[in-house]
Amino acid sequence: MEFRHLRYFLMLAEELHFGRAAQRLAISQPPLSLNIQQLEASVGATLFNRNSRGVQLTAAGLAFVPAARALLAQASAAAREARDVAEGQSGQLHIGFAGTMLYCGLPQIMSRFQASHPRLRLVLRELSSTEQLSELLRDRLDVGFVHTPRVPPGFEQILVASQPLVACLPLGHALAQAPSLSLAQLRGQDLVVVSRTVSPDYHERILMLCEQAGWMPQGVHELRHWLSVVSLVSQGLGVALVPQALQQSALAGAVFVPLDAVDVRYDTRCLWRSDRDQTALKDFVQAVQADAAGV
Repeated sequence: MEFRHLRYFLMLAEELHFGRAAQRLAISQPPLSLNIQQLEASVGATLFNRNSRGVQLTAAGLAFVPAARALLAQASAAAREARDVAEGQSGQLHIGFAGTMLYCGLPQIMSRFQASHPRLRLVLRELSSTEQLSELLRDRLDVGFVHTPRVPPGFEQILVASQPLVACLPLGHALAQAPSLSLAQLRGQDLVVVSRTVSPDYHERILMLCEQAGWMPQGVHELRHWLSVVSLVSQGLGVALVPQALQQSALAGAVFVPLDAVDVRYDTRCLWRSDRDQTALKDFVQAVQADAAGV
């Protein structure tokens, strides 16, 4: 059974006349008759009675009409969905992100992109940079926002943001009201830092900065999320060096102070696999590029 058979059947069921049905289909009568015969053979039932009085639907033919219409409608919807996915207007786009992207423009990018792609479903997954790279390699993510310079071959990238690290202090800390401070002024403090397993690059960089400033923390608290780092500091359990964007978290009890003579930047990169040929992904990357360029 082919879709052509269904179209021919429905036209004949409407006209109940081979000549008129063939004319509307822009074919001659013999091909129409042959296709109806092929359909009846495929169905295993006679769909039309043909006699001197004309053409009439059999009981089987009457029952087959709504089913044939539904099949053609489903085929049309499937073809339309495939075209929309190919054009980037439908389907799903799986996006990985590290938590700080919530304060680095991701919600705004998502909102603008969704407005131009209302039927495309955006699926967000908060993952560490290491986890995102693993998921991208397994094709479980289409695009990711990571905080690591160690990008494996086969990826394209956009530098989305580059921000300084700032000191995060409890509200009641003696240096909380300082206009800026040096790392040496934090000597003797417990340090709250993102876990080495989650962000090995920045975990090591922060400890290295402390060592270069001539001190090592009395205690080190390791947490999985930057927002958790700020939350722990806000409760007076240490100090931290965090990306500047976390000032927007507005957690009560936490104060952010600029650092003097610290040149480490917290970079955010948008990554996707070079071999991915997907219109929705290309459109999303263009939206990220426009945002990064301030368009």
